[in-house]
Amino acid sequence: MEKDNKKDEKVMESQAEASGQAEGDASAPARTLWGDAWKRLRRNKLAIIAVVWIIFMVILALSADLWVPQTLGKPNAQLFDVRMPMSAKHPFGTDQLGRDVLSRVIYGARISLAVGVLATAISTVIGLVMGAIAAYYGGIWDTIIMRLADIFLAFPYTLFVIAMLAVIGPGIQNVFIAIGILGWPSIARVFRSAILTVKENDYVDAARSMGASDLRIIARHIFPNSVASIVVYATMNIGGAILTESALSYLGMGVVPPDPSWGSLIQSGQTYLSTEPWLMIMPGLAILTTVLAFTLLGDGLRDALDVKMKDA
Repeated sequence: MEKDNKKDEKVMESQAEASGQAEGDASAPARTLWGDAWKRLRRNKLAIIAVVWIIFMVILALSADLWVPQTLGKPNAQLFDVRMPMSAKHPFGTDQLGRDVLSRVIYGARISLAVGVLATAISTVIGLVMGAIAAYYGGIWDTIIMRLADIFLAFPYTLFVIAMLAVIGPGIQNVFIAIGILGWPSIARVFRSAILTVKENDYVDAARSMGASDLRIIARHIFPNSVASIVVYATMNIGGAILTESALSYLGMGVVPPDPSWGSLIQSGQTYLSTEPWLMIMPGLAILTTVLAFTLLGDGLRDALDVKMKDA
């Protein structure tokens, strides 16, 4: 009897240990796509540097009124400060009107970042709708939308934007509207491809057989499983929109002076390139570093969100 009791006690102890281990496993945080992606992204030093730079530029742009040497629209009253070189008072020098270049570059960041984000938001929404219709319904809808996208992609994107701005006129609002409306074909193709790989899965068929509406299936089952590719493309597209806006402003078709834009700052400074190169170099560096940051972040997100990658 004593031996049987000891055996029973050992069995109960082993069951308790197994139960405790199971509870410990259950209490461990569930691994998710975004959780794993963040872990992989943190290992990408270039992507982290890009994130830090983007956050830094956003903070500078939003807080510009609190600390810039010269507020927007307030020219320097001292004539001898015109086209001054870099100094402690003016870290980026001054322009031909005595305005502090650092202040105008920071205010230009506010405009360029806003145009990039808003234009990308517009093109992403339009692209998602068009891509979803083309992939989910197929047939004639897919043919019409994809052939329309082919027409847009067959011609230089910037020329389409210039043509549209020639009709509606320049300005901050018109620039991000034009860039956003004409930028949908690429994101539509990306989303269409993502949907085509997802919509035939069993859980989509199950939702369809249970009577779920097309909108619910797309929003509840297809979109969440396709969002990774959209996030990657949208991140890179912000940098592309900033570059496009800068090019348009340089050509005089974008942001209208006296509103500062990185492109218009380069345009106004090119006259003095041989004598005051900082008038072009500083806004040029701002464009280079910011667009590069969004590109590196997009590359990092692409690798981090790749489910085929294994944790090191």
